[in-house]
Amino acid sequence: MTADQVVILGASHAGVQLAGALRKEKWAGDVLLIGDEGRLPYQRPPLSKAYLAGASQLDDCAIRGRQFYDKQRIELVDGTATAINRSAHTVTLNSGDVVSYATLALCTGARARALTVPGAELTGVHYLRTATDVEAIRAAVVPGCRAVIVGGGYIGLETAASLRAQGVDVTVLEAAERVLERVTAPVVSRFFDRTHRTEGVDVRTSALVEGFRGEGRVEEVVLADGETLAADLVIVGVGIIPNTDLAVAAGLEVDDGVIVDDHARTSDPDIVAAGDCVNQRIARYDRRVRLECVAAATEQAKVAAATICGNEAGLTALPWFWSDQYDLKLQIAGLNTGYDEVLVSGDPDHDRDFTCYYFNDGELIAADCVNRPKDFMNAKRTIAQRSSLDRSELIGATP
Repeated sequence: MTADQVVILGASHAGVQLAGALRKEKWAGDVLLIGDEGRLPYQRPPLSKAYLAGASQLDDCAIRGRQFYDKQRIELVDGTATAINRSAHTVTLNSGDVVSYATLALCTGARARALTVPGAELTGVHYLRTATDVEAIRAAVVPGCRAVIVGGGYIGLETAASLRAQGVDVTVLEAAERVLERVTAPVVSRFFDRTHRTEGVDVRTSALVEGFRGEGRVEEVVLADGETLAADLVIVGVGIIPNTDLAVAAGLEVDDGVIVDDHARTSDPDIVAAGDCVNQRIARYDRRVRLECVAAATEQAKVAAATICGNEAGLTALPWFWSDQYDLKLQIAGLNTGYDEVLVSGDPDHDRDFTCYYFNDGELIAADCVNRPKDFMNAKRTIAQRSSLDRSELIGATP
């Protein structure tokens, strides 16, 4: 260990990207990457898709191979941080070891939001956040078994598609009036609702879960209206909570995530942060938000590495996301919060490709593109540059 050691808490996508970016920025000091899963860091997006469906193995999901860490002199440590001492510039691990840092990077990610209802502790009630979670689900999946998914957001619908591909009887319960209500316009919700129903998924909206019942393991789901649904397994996907306990205890500024400036610095100049635990300002929309996506984690990590190395890079990229369900690739450019108008290119009632454009006060602010990669790229550029556009060209856009 040297006096110019960078300690990264969280072997997440952000953590690995930050470690690698440090070497690209010519950081010569030690880099310590601390994770608590006891395996090589892996990508999370495939967990609810190819990995759950059995189409890939965990090695296929590795962010980097073992040789990368050796070559880049990145030390992987299996452990959990229990405390940060900002004045002493140290981190205490669950092993009792104390490690020193010149700069600390918080890449602690997020955890699945728990459903606090009777029976939630029963065997067979799963969450989907880690590889261990998915391995437990895969062990329970056999063709014809009955799965109930609580939550009709991206994770819930991706999980439904992956399970249907394996012949599982799937019911999706969404508490809101429509699936994807928080993130898409009604026309997009209707398209995905209809798609899943066509694939054999029993989609139920305005469905509130009262609890789970079973003798030792889950056997049925109880709804608020008294109806019960038989279940061999339950998967809960009702959002995530940023892991900010360490930051709060250390006295850092936290508000729905660790607050960072445009250079990924926290309220302590010797601590940076990146990934799902971060709350950043999006210049394009002039507001703060916590982004739960690989693209944001990658940019934040690169900017954090540059900041550590004395290069004043800034967070400027437009947020973007994606979701794979069946043969559909949904690509989202920008943030649609505050939209007052939508424009649809294509026919979502009959086709498998279309784009939903979101406007605020006449300006394009976001786009949901289903199987339309060209629309996605054009929308990203237009939104980021705030370019003028011809609406007739949007309507006539093609895949």
